[in-house]
Amino acid sequence: MSAQQSQGIQTLLEAEKEAAKIVQQARQYRVQKLKDARSEASKEIDEYKKAKEDEFKAFEASHAGTTSNAQNAVDKETESSLKAITDSYTKNKDNVVKKLLDRVVLVEPELHRNLRAQS
Repeated sequence: MSAQQSQGIQTLLEAEKEAAKIVQQARQYRVQKLKDARSEASKEIDEYKKAKEDEFKAFEASHAGTTSNAQNAVDKETESSLKAITDSYTKNKDNVVKKLLDRVVLVEPELHRNLRAQS
C-alpha cells in the first residue's frame, strides 16, 4: 500500500504543480491583457485628441478668414472717412482762416449794453 500511497501522493503533487502552472499562465495572460487594454486605450485617446485638434484647426481657419475680411472692410471704411475729412479740410481751410482773421482784425467798437447814457 505504501507504493500506492506514494504513487497517489506523487500524482497529487504533479497535479498541484500543473495547477500552479495553469494559475501562473492565467496571471500572465491577465497582466498581458491589461497591458494590451491600456495600450489600446492610449491609442484611442491619441486618435480622439488628434481628431479634435484637426477639427479645431479647421474651425479656426474658417473663422480666421472672416476676421480678416471684417478687418479689411473696417480699414476701407476708415480710409474713405479719412479721405473725406482731408478733402473737406483742404476745401474749407482758406474760408475758415479768412473768417477767423475777419473776427480778430475787423472789430467794430460799441458801448457795452450795461452802460447807460448819462443825461
